[in-house]
Amino acid sequence: MSIRNHLTKSIKPNSFVIHGSSAVTEPKIRDYREEETMKKLRLIVIEYAFWLYIFACVAWIALRLAEHTVPLSVIIFTPFAPALLTVFSHASLAAKILGEEKLRSMWKYTAGIAVVISVVMAWMIVEVRPLAFFTQGANTAAILKGIFEPNTELMVPMLAALVETIYLALLATVLAIPFAFLLSFFAAKNLMFGSIIGRIFYFLIRTLSTIFRSIEAIVWAIIFVVWVGIGPFAGMLALWIHSVAALIKLYSEQIENIDPGPVEAIKATGASTLQVWRYAVAPQILAPYLAFTIYRWDINVRMATIVGFVGGGGIGLALYQQQQMLSWRNVGLIMWLIALVVWIMDIFSGYIREKLISN
Repeated sequence: MSIRNHLTKSIKPNSFVIHGSSAVTEPKIRDYREEETMKKLRLIVIEYAFWLYIFACVAWIALRLAEHTVPLSVIIFTPFAPALLTVFSHASLAAKILGEEKLRSMWKYTAGIAVVISVVMAWMIVEVRPLAFFTQGANTAAILKGIFEPNTELMVPMLAALVETIYLALLATVLAIPFAFLLSFFAAKNLMFGSIIGRIFYFLIRTLSTIFRSIEAIVWAIIFVVWVGIGPFAGMLALWIHSVAALIKLYSEQIENIDPGPVEAIKATGASTLQVWRYAVAPQILAPYLAFTIYRWDINVRMATIVGFVGGGGIGLALYQQQQMLSWRNVGLIMWLIALVVWIMDIFSGYIREKLISN
């Protein structure tokens, strides 16, 4: 009995608890410290980039106004001081961007400084001249007179060009629908992130659509004018390829916002991917798809005018020709016709979209 008491007293249960807890806690503390270090580094990098932008803008303004050149080393290394100061004093704009809540209000002032400097930069780069705007309006007297005294003798040929523009935009939109509809499923994250192949298709379609959408329709029109020649066909192709890229983005984002309940229910029955798309996804997106498509037709009607300036046909080509001949009364007629059609299309498309979305 005495041996049992001796062993019981010699063993220290608390030591096992402390030892075990420290063995578990030390990696957690180490991970926490590493996480905090990486977080600080991210904050410093973002804040440094922000202050580098400010100092670079100030240096450029000083060069333009006072012809004073700031050394490159000063521009590069000076932002470290305010960046470190704001980060370690918990007042950085970077911390606000990353979602931290308990911050000092200094970040508001730094953000305001950036906005003011950006506006000053924009004002100087654009070379805004209010005096010229308010004192040289007489130079446009002939243009304004032509706009408000349109030449109605050209009404018939201009109406024909306007009809060509409307149907050019319509055909571009209609031909874009099947391509955008099919590819939008492959560009939806919630449908394609279930496998590696799906992710590859997602990033491929998204990247290509972003590239094609970033190239303006007027640039595509220049390409297709060289390809197929001057005329409405080149303009239609330009609007078609731009519409496909734009509708892929709109359609895929609508798919990503669908209710996942029907999708999970259809998957639970053992349905294939195509069956899930057909019975769970399609019924939720048809009405918004139609609304987006009508809106895209509205956009294409307006873009067709610009496409015509580079040989894409329609009333834009007629507008460019009349402008080159300085026939301002004819230009005025075309402008009023374009404004009338855009106004009608805006009211019509807005009404249809409202009905589709509400239903």
